[in-house]
Amino acid sequence: MAILIKGGKVYTISHGVMEKGDILVENGKIKEVAADIAVTADMEVIDASGHSVMPGIIDSHSHISFIGEPSLWATSDGNEATSWNTAQLRGRDALNPNDPGIPAIVAAGITTVYTGPGSANIIGGTGFVMKLRGRTANEMIIPGTEAMKMALGENPKRVYGEGKKQFPATRMGNAAALREALVAASNYMHKIELAEKEGKPLPDRDLKLEAMVKVLKREYTCRIHAHRADDILTAIYISEEFNLDYIIEHCTEGYLIADILAEKKVRATVGPLLMGRGKHELWNVTLANPGLMAKAGVSISLQADAGADTKWLPYHVGLAIREGLDITTAFRAVTLTSAEHIGVADRVGSIEVGKDADIAIFNGFPFDNLVSCVLTMIDGKVLHRK
Repeated sequence: MAILIKGGKVYTISHGVMEKGDILVENGKIKEVAADIAVTADMEVIDASGHSVMPGIIDSHSHISFIGEPSLWATSDGNEATSWNTAQLRGRDALNPNDPGIPAIVAAGITTVYTGPGSANIIGGTGFVMKLRGRTANEMIIPGTEAMKMALGENPKRVYGEGKKQFPATRMGNAAALREALVAASNYMHKIELAEKEGKPLPDRDLKLEAMVKVLKREYTCRIHAHRADDILTAIYISEEFNLDYIIEHCTEGYLIADILAEKKVRATVGPLLMGRGKHELWNVTLANPGLMAKAGVSISLQADAGADTKWLPYHVGLAIREGLDITTAFRAVTLTSAEHIGVADRVGSIEVGKDADIAIFNGFPFDNLVSCVLTMIDGKVLHRK
């Protein structure tokens, strides 16, 4: 049965705001968007009058199903903190479709997330984009969205230098370790190319190096955790040195170097905005960061980071608006720009004909903390109704 969402204030994202509009959903896709679509007998009508209708919210950086809820050792699969390089890890092997945090996230209007390993390691393994529906990894993961998690700054220093008394123990060590892994992958790639050219046996398979070859070939985007301005710049310099496709994760001090980031066309997933100053690299955290970077021309998306905290993402957006982020940019930062950053803008992130029917309806302005999500739809199926 077709579904008609009727009479809401529609934030299309890609084509402005319709003060009163209708959306026709059929076979999991958006079939029509118009000011007034006639009701027929074969339609289920959802009355959205007096409500805000927008694309399902997208969290561009999460650890849901890796760092599960409740947060216990038994459900914590985000960091294989046994080696600074675990590029061979595949995040899908940690995906728990029954994570208790997922329903709460869907009930907040979030429909899609990028989720992956944490930041204990210099190279942590691959994450992926998933829809928050389905019973298996194959149903949830959007194919071709895998990306490689990397981290600079305090976390690898603490885990390996302080915790294990081994390399890397400094920021110099962090950078050297990352270069070392990239050079090893480059050597492995060239050995394969030479063997194929000369008709000789290929070198023995190495899953770690195979994954890093995909990084060098830009088949995997590098998701580089960096809070402090100098770590952000180190990530950029190494990415330029090896011609990597990269996104800066968190980018907490990005506002201090916003002009440089804009000039280099850096993409940044910013947040979580409610971080405290629990470690040195967070001392300069500010809610004004997204607005300052956006005004400088940096492409930003907003993220909620750890596990089920994604359910608070709409409120983070409201805080960013309060502290200077333009409303239009704010909407895009959790919809279309976020979708662009994680490689799924052809499917989600805006209310357009032909896109997946991932839609959230709110009983007021979506980013007001007095407002609730009253309906969440993913692929044309209502998964939450309040």
